[in-house]
Amino acid sequence: LDASRHQSDMKKFFSRKSATSKGGASPRNESPQSPTTEMMAPQAPSTPPPPAPSRPPLTHTPSIYSLNRPPVVMDDLPVLKDSPQSEREDLFLRKLELCCHVFDFNQVTMKAQKDMKRNTLLELVDYVNTPAGQAIFTEQVMSSVVRMVQVNVGRSLPPTKDDFDPEEDEPQLEPSWPHLQVVYEFFLRFIVSGAVVAKTAKRHINQSVCLTLINLFDSEDPRERDYLKTILHRIYGKFMTHRSFIRRNISNVFYSFVYEKTSHNGIGELLEILGSIINGFAIPLKKEHVTFLSKALLPLHKPKCVTLYHQQLSYCIIQYVEKDGDTGITVIRALINMWPWTDSQKQVLLINELEELLELLGYEQLQAVQEELFNHLDRLIGSVHFQVAERALFLWNNEHLVNAGCLSRQLADAILPVIFNSLQEKCTHWNQTVEGLAQSVQKMYIEFDSSLYEACSAENGDIVAKREEKEKRLLEGWEQVESMAQASGR
Repeated sequence: LDASRHQSDMKKFFSRKSATSKGGASPRNESPQSPTTEMMAPQAPSTPPPPAPSRPPLTHTPSIYSLNRPPVVMDDLPVLKDSPQSEREDLFLRKLELCCHVFDFNQVTMKAQKDMKRNTLLELVDYVNTPAGQAIFTEQVMSSVVRMVQVNVGRSLPPTKDDFDPEEDEPQLEPSWPHLQVVYEFFLRFIVSGAVVAKTAKRHINQSVCLTLINLFDSEDPRERDYLKTILHRIYGKFMTHRSFIRRNISNVFYSFVYEKTSHNGIGELLEILGSIINGFAIPLKKEHVTFLSKALLPLHKPKCVTLYHQQLSYCIIQYVEKDGDTGITVIRALINMWPWTDSQKQVLLINELEELLELLGYEQLQAVQEELFNHLDRLIGSVHFQVAERALFLWNNEHLVNAGCLSRQLADAILPVIFNSLQEKCTHWNQTVEGLAQSVQKMYIEFDSSLYEACSAENGDIVAKREEKEKRLLEGWEQVESMAQASGR
């Protein structure tokens, strides 16, 4: 009866032409925002529609959409340790869902809810340290754990100020650190847990999670970067399928830093991870690893802020040369080509690194770079900056280099003729330390081979005489030009 009556009403509605202009639509089909939709309303069915299916019960799997939910009251949930064993997994999931609510720490409101969340996170950390807590990491729980971590840590970092100087300015600490610290600690316990098997967990700790962690290394907060360093290193060691992906994305960070951004807060921490990774490379090195050295690591010497991470970078380079001595040839040639001649502080740093490399070079590798290396040492000794010249002359205080390395007696006839002129000039330097070091090196080569030293001295005397004669002719030429200009009245 209701269906037939509804059909009759619809026929009357469409037969009235004036009703549409006045907006006289049936209240059941009225749409104030779009009046034209009344003309498009479908005809009602002859039979009542079937009942809508019942909604499935809500689960406690955490979701990123919980960010938009209102604050949750956390007092209602019992303590995990006091709950029956059969209910703990469901209670654990519910607590993870509660921890998916993210608070704004730039506002002082909702202090009680913030404290509740922190206490819940601390309870989860304490629980997973127990044997019962280790057994709770089922596959469903793994998915919930990773989602909770992504909701809390996966965020956009605030932009760095243009005038920010990491060597002088204080870093901007993360205001939500009271929560983030416990989330990172919980995630670290999850990663290192023996109950978390890589074969199962890799479906949840996937490449997206790894990429999120790598991008967060640009955080100004050193506490966060320290946790990220430990967690990413643990992931690299446990999940072999992600290793190539992690190395590739770390190299992408280096490319962006060197060629685009010129500022990044986590280069040192990423290099610390790589130092451990390189130490585990198999011999002989793969082509991929050698390419990573030449394309990603060596260009890191170029930025002005290399002093912030040079110690970690130098360690990585040394690890490569210890693995394969032939890489030392690539490294030394790259250092010579990108040498910062206008920055004395960086020059001193690179001389320190160069000294460590020279200690590792074998005779064959040294022969390959001998000419370039000795010419480079000559320029360093003759530097107008006394600290650079001083650090270069200190190389002769290295017993290994003097006894069996590139500065030894066996190579004296190759290096002394190259550096003799610069060495002679520094023997009368205004700085007493530089003068003393130069005289000490001079005395050492006289003891090595006095006849070689005399031959170099005679040759250098001829070179100096020719240079003085050339300068004299040049000066006389300019004097003639000046006299001609005066004679012409100009």
